[in-house]
Amino acid sequence: MRYAPTVLILGTAVMALPAADPPAPAEDARLAAAFQSYLDQEFVRHPVFATQQGNHEYDDRMDDLSPEARKKDEEIARRWLAELPKEIDSKKLSRNGQIDYEIWRHSLEYGLWSAANDNRFEFDPRVYGEFISDSVFILFTQSTLPRERNVQNAAKRIAQIPKVVAAAKAGLKNPPKILTEITAKRNLGAISFYEKEIYEFAKETPGSEPLATPCREAVKALKEYQTFLEKDLLPRSAGEWRLGKERFAKKLELELDAGLTADEVLTLAEAEADRVEREMYYVAKQLWSKVFHGKPLPPDDPPGRRAVVQTVLAELGKDHGKPEAVVADARKTVEKVRAFIREKKILTLPDPDTCKVVEMPEFQRGFSVAYLNPAPPLDPKADSLYAVAPPPADWSPERVEAFLREYDSAMLQILTIHEAYPGHYVQLAYSNRCPSVVRKVLWSGTFAEGWAVYTEQMMLDQGYGDGDLSLRLHQLKFYIRAVLNAILDHKMHCANMTDDEAKTLLMDRGFQTEAEAVGKIRRAKQSSTQLSTYFVGRTAFYRLRQDVQRKRGDAFDLGRYHEAVLGHGTLPVKYLPELMK
Repeated sequence: MRYAPTVLILGTAVMALPAADPPAPAEDARLAAAFQSYLDQEFVRHPVFATQQGNHEYDDRMDDLSPEARKKDEEIARRWLAELPKEIDSKKLSRNGQIDYEIWRHSLEYGLWSAANDNRFEFDPRVYGEFISDSVFILFTQSTLPRERNVQNAAKRIAQIPKVVAAAKAGLKNPPKILTEITAKRNLGAISFYEKEIYEFAKETPGSEPLATPCREAVKALKEYQTFLEKDLLPRSAGEWRLGKERFAKKLELELDAGLTADEVLTLAEAEADRVEREMYYVAKQLWSKVFHGKPLPPDDPPGRRAVVQTVLAELGKDHGKPEAVVADARKTVEKVRAFIREKKILTLPDPDTCKVVEMPEFQRGFSVAYLNPAPPLDPKADSLYAVAPPPADWSPERVEAFLREYDSAMLQILTIHEAYPGHYVQLAYSNRCPSVVRKVLWSGTFAEGWAVYTEQMMLDQGYGDGDLSLRLHQLKFYIRAVLNAILDHKMHCANMTDDEAKTLLMDRGFQTEAEAVGKIRRAKQSSTQLSTYFVGRTAFYRLRQDVQRKRGDAFDLGRYHEAVLGHGTLPVKYLPELMK
């Protein structure tokens, strides 16, 4: 039982990788064959998952999301989990084979735990939106099939949207209010998509067949669904979004797969937040006299130090573009960042480059300001999408200005480093060249997010920005977000942290605008444990780099190190120390 997330998984490239391993034993081949058999079954039962992975045999079909079908998924997962040790002798596997075996087993266990303890199909109406809109959007944006074939497949998949709506009505129990509110807003975006925007993505004449008829039926079903969401589900959406200490601890253990407990993560994050705050003050103090000529520096005490950072960031935030140019401005940062990577030999970049900077569709907004949706692992020549969300048209001028100050010229560069170069896009391009299909499909979010956060500081340490202190202060601001994410994640779900307490944490310690803090709080309520992956993953990468570099001494080569660490695929970070020996 496996449902791939909408965001993150690969690319294609010509690049250096670590030396080939010795020939694998026969048991490795048995494992690979068994996993392929598992995937083949999953693709038949879950066509949208197949599309996400780049298998286009079932692009014209839609998942059966009925409670009965989902119960069958659980039975199949239990059967695989029980049969796996009977079919595969893990002691006869190579070490790489053993790691793949452990990843697969862990995925089955996590899926079953989620179905029993954190079932999105019952408490999170957003999950149905992934089938309603994302499943069709991906056909036009990340498939290498001929356009005409994609249009035909999309038409057949769209025709099944009323069944998804019916499954949502039957499956949803008592979701948290915030998840229903976000779903209702996204559903309006889906209606708009099928009324008009789809024809632009499909490069078809508006109102033409074969899309027109199924789109009309889909819009009709979605408008009825909108009424259901607003009039029926929302009034009775009184579910608890907090996981609670016990469930959070178990889910975090499963999500991270990093050998850390929830309490250990919190302790590490709180100590790191203190350290980063001090570093931000040192940088802001150097900027003070340049930004505020002749103005006395505030007292060197906790309130004064925070005032220095906040005041300097507020002034630097005035250097931003226009709201309608946010996507274009992000696009402009790309070449500058890529040129630096080549010049400093940070690593070998993907060639050809298949990353496109796009505006995030309305039906995907409300979770983060940007994402990287990589090319599917089984269709690696497809485009990867670096999507950026501009401020919505219905925002007040004050809220728009706050958004632009948060994502000013310096922050957009850090965002591009994280999401694309050498962050998610490049890392997942390397991942796609790993021979393990297990690691391509069952990838680790902790690895992916950890690498992306690691690259932010690494790029500036290597000279990106030519020592620009404004850029360094924004990088630290972006990093302290990752640290505070872990604290927020834990305390929102385990310690009954209130919205006001969360705002104080994010605004006073994270130096975020109120609007940004409110958005992050909403995100913490929409997800659990994912916000911790950034800090835990970055900590693993940072410690690994320090250890390898100390041992290698003058022989350490940063570019070769990066290519080696990425060459093992997107696997749980706990395996990296032994693999990098």
